[in-house]
Amino acid sequence: MPRFKDFRPAGVIPATLLVLDEDMGIDERQTRRHLRDCALVDGVSAVTVNGHASEVHACSFAEQQQILAASLAEVGDTVPVINGVYADGSIEAARIAAMAAAEGASALLVFPPNSMAMGGHLRPEMALNHYRRIADATDLPIIAFQYPMASHLGYGFETLLRLFEAVPSIAAIKDWSNDAMLHEKHIRTFQSLPRPVNVLTTHSSWLMASLTLGCNGLLSGSGSVIADLQVALFRAVKAGDLAAAQRVNDRIYHLSQVFYAPPFLDMHNRMKEALVLLGRIDKAVVRPPLVKISEAEIARIGEALTRAGLAPAASAGLAA
Repeated sequence: MPRFKDFRPAGVIPATLLVLDEDMGIDERQTRRHLRDCALVDGVSAVTVNGHASEVHACSFAEQQQILAASLAEVGDTVPVINGVYADGSIEAARIAAMAAAEGASALLVFPPNSMAMGGHLRPEMALNHYRRIADATDLPIIAFQYPMASHLGYGFETLLRLFEAVPSIAAIKDWSNDAMLHEKHIRTFQSLPRPVNVLTTHSSWLMASLTLGCNGLLSGSGSVIADLQVALFRAVKAGDLAAAQRVNDRIYHLSQVFYAPPFLDMHNRMKEALVLLGRIDKAVVRPPLVKISEAEIARIGEALTRAGLAPAASAGLAA
């Protein structure tokens, strides 16, 4: 049973990282420490596990269950825990959803199946069937992960409206449409429906601009490093305090420039290195096909942390 039964996805939601040992096994102790660091930030409304940020693509079903169980044991009485549903097949997605509900997750973040990349956007019934199967497995609230349409994994505007009608447990979208015009249309339309669907932005490379359009929250991997700055930015935007928002954004800017630089796929790899520099985790091991970034790039991350007012542990004379 979910521990936060009336949870509605909104506000600032970090997508947490997965700490690995040198042998690429899960370092549960440090992963729990990282979860606690994120969950206990004042203003954080929930945390997400088993998402892109925690390398879910490289984790088995058993490992995903282990990660969720450990997360709930560590922070599940403090904040709602959202579990990612990442699977190419709808039957496996439903199995993951049922597991998450049984463990005690408060919501699901449903990824589009990669099997739809070769034209699934032209077959809306595929998305409808995928979500119906998940909703049949559990009544947990669902966050639909909206990809850019250019990826062929995004859902068309009319398809999303059909999804919301057919699957009432969809409570929010994680909007990565990467199209400012469409993003604003999502916000204005979905949050004004008779049964509103919250738009949680994940446009972390242009977060302030996205939030000012009226999003009811954000779900972001960079929250694993700067949850406090994201809370400050979200609160300032909600209060209509543009000057305060700009001051926070001036700090976030330096990190977004290094985290989301090409190649985009290294973003969470870079965030792990940032946590090492800040002394929050001991090592930044990733599972292949991801590979460790260069020392030059790690140095750039250190410089960005300093410019953002987050001095790396090494330069502050602290133990990593």
